[in-house]
Amino acid sequence: MKKNNGLAEGPDGLVHTARLPLSSATLNYLAGLIRGRLKKIGSRWRALPAGKIAGIVLAVLRCDQRPGDLAGGNGVHRTTVSRWVREAVGLLAGRAPRLDRALKKIARKGGGVVLLDGSLIRTRRRTGTDNRLNYSGKHKCHGLLVIALTDDRGRLVWISAVRPGRTSEITTCRHDKLTAHLRAAGLGAIADLGFVGLDDGPPDADPAVICGYKAARSRPLTRGQKLSNKALAAVRAPVEHGFAHLKNWRVLAKVRTDPKWATALVRALLVLTGREVTR
Repeated sequence: MKKNNGLAEGPDGLVHTARLPLSSATLNYLAGLIRGRLKKIGSRWRALPAGKIAGIVLAVLRCDQRPGDLAGGNGVHRTTVSRWVREAVGLLAGRAPRLDRALKKIARKGGGVVLLDGSLIRTRRRTGTDNRLNYSGKHKCHGLLVIALTDDRGRLVWISAVRPGRTSEITTCRHDKLTAHLRAAGLGAIADLGFVGLDDGPPDADPAVICGYKAARSRPLTRGQKLSNKALAAVRAPVEHGFAHLKNWRVLAKVRTDPKWATALVRALLVLTGREVTR
């Protein structure tokens, strides 16, 4: 009896097409950035046109497609696709708004408050002492912490640099001098109980960060404090929608690349999310 040990899909493999749940405006925007980059560096040739490269990059970011699979279906090498993704992420991250400019823009539009929250982006567990900082005791997994600001409608306006998962949210905000930027712009932030103690301003100054009341074992909350917490929770609910839009990019389901690249990645996705939400 003859054994057939060949691959079921044949030597060339099977290729299928799939639909990306993104707008053509986002594709054209990214393709325009790539064309501008090629013109700036004087590159006269690429294996694929800019529009096709943009589609491949968006497939990696939105659906977490493996670069090797996309490379085989488009007749290029896996490292070429990885290089395109890194290049596009760098172009997008460079257009992410800075903290002071984002707050001043909201103030010019007549806004009075922003919504503040933090989230953990899971990463692949790695060995070594350097990765121990990425273990979050709160979430019981390895990850990277990011802080984000949204407007009162839940649209993301700024994302911090990623920090190790063991870092607290208050420490991250203080590292970015968030309260100083809020006071300089004349805005206030509404946050959850995880940010209690962040506002370190003088007692007679208006609070830059508004949080709810935290109960203690010997000091339960009064009825008025419970109603206040409920009202603040309703006001800050849109910030959860902002993080939901950001995590629709499945590449953030579990970051498998170098954590040092994660800051550029989340800021690039901030730009793409803004274009998708506001279109």
